[in-house]
Amino acid sequence: MTDAAEPADAAGPASAAGPADAAGPVLSGRDLTVRFTAPGGRTARAVDGVNIDLAPGEILALAGESGCGKTTVARTLLGLEKPTAGTVTFQGRPLRYRTKDLKAYRREAQLVLQDPTGALNPRHTVYDAVAEGLRIHGLHANERDRVADALSRAGLRPPEKFFLTYPHELSGGQRQRVVIAGALVLDPTLIIADEPVASLDASVRGEILALLLRLRDELGLAAVVVTHDLGLAWNIADRIAVMYLGRIVEVGTVDEVLTNPQHPYTRALVSVLPESPVGEAQVLLGEPPDATTIPGGCRFHPRCPALARGDAHAAGVADACRTQPLPVLRPGTGVACHLVDARTKAPAPAR
Repeated sequence: MTDAAEPADAAGPASAAGPADAAGPVLSGRDLTVRFTAPGGRTARAVDGVNIDLAPGEILALAGESGCGKTTVARTLLGLEKPTAGTVTFQGRPLRYRTKDLKAYRREAQLVLQDPTGALNPRHTVYDAVAEGLRIHGLHANERDRVADALSRAGLRPPEKFFLTYPHELSGGQRQRVVIAGALVLDPTLIIADEPVASLDASVRGEILALLLRLRDELGLAAVVVTHDLGLAWNIADRIAVMYLGRIVEVGTVDEVLTNPQHPYTRALVSVLPESPVGEAQVLLGEPPDATTIPGGCRFHPRCPALARGDAHAAGVADACRTQPLPVLRPGTGVACHLVDARTKAPAPAR
């Protein structure tokens, strides 16, 4: 953690500058905040201070329950959502929100949606669906070869067999491969995949995950994968960032986070996995998070199993959990939790 305070209701985007640095992150978010007006005029703090880095060729899983803010973070990283405050940086340069700049950025950063059926126009053939990006960006040279290559890379072979096929004639897995081909045809630097296998049968999910891993290895693609499924993160990601109520509460390598989770929220999520390292399943208390009503202190404390069973009291941090806000995690690894801090600072037992 850092010593950064709970962010104030900042007015506008922070500045970021500096030349592109190939050795640094390909994509970064700094102090990202996204607020909406919810029904009834209340303010929803959907993203409330998020710092995130994506290294070249890395797959980062952004995980958490529905409503935690992970999809909003993904949309903000992609430029589909302008942050209320904070900065998105691509290859060392701040993202600008002029139409021309966004168009150029989206050639480099492509979105893969959860529902391939909804992502594909039922009136367009597979060829037209994949070629659409090329046409939007005015890349007319060698269109047929580029479409064929993208389909082949996505595992639809021979690609010419699918040119005149319509989405309703394909299986769910094939439709998702078409969506992936539509992203690949522009030779992007990174992809952001929002629950990329959630709508697929279990028998097909492994094939799509293997495809994404192969594309990373062959093309050097970096990826942010949004998921509520920690099992998926285990199979595909290099690092995982766990979100709760607009904040990242734990981040680290997949091995660090999933084999030895520290935050009580992460432990509860991991506890329902087969052969969980944390023992029996833990039930989260209360209602799912509401971005219009963020509690004081640790924002997880009303649902925290460790607080409910007395662990925080025994460590002397129960009052802090209820009243003291936690700093925003900086990029890298870390845990935002009073109890974890107390255990880390506790002296080793005498031998």
